[in-house]
Amino acid sequence: MDFLLFAIFFVTCGAAGATGAAFSPGPWYERLEKPSWTPPDWVFPVAWTAIYLLISFAGARVAVMEDSGYALAFWAMQAGFSTLWTPVFFGLHRLKAALYVMAPLWLAVLACTITHFQIDTWAGLAFVPYLIWVTVAAALNFTVWRMNPDEPSVDLSKL
Repeated sequence: MDFLLFAIFFVTCGAAGATGAAFSPGPWYERLEKPSWTPPDWVFPVAWTAIYLLISFAGARVAVMEDSGYALAFWAMQAGFSTLWTPVFFGLHRLKAALYVMAPLWLAVLACTITHFQIDTWAGLAFVPYLIWVTVAAALNFTVWRMNPDEPSVDLSKL
């Protein structure tokens, strides 16, 4: 594996993950009604760190292989939607709108999993935890939206 490529993919993940620091959950999220199966707070940074390491590994593996164009395009797509979801959900408090970001994110991660498997088994396997995680995140986003239907979003006119 090319470690410079791994570093490039990992820095990209870090940039996407930086939105989590910029738009942290905070008191707003803490007071929302959430389902009993919501993971504890400590799970999120652990899960994301593992996912970022795994998908950086996957990206670095397939980047040097033939016919990796679609796999890399879907990798970029998931990074973009992953970066967008956090400010929509945590920054703007738009629970329903976040679902409109989550849907293409989930599809991009599924497409990554499939296209990476087509090129390299280890790269495909590296995406499986992310697919599971984004599935749980989508269900959690949906359930939190349903449990908090009257939650106001951030008024952009007051910014």
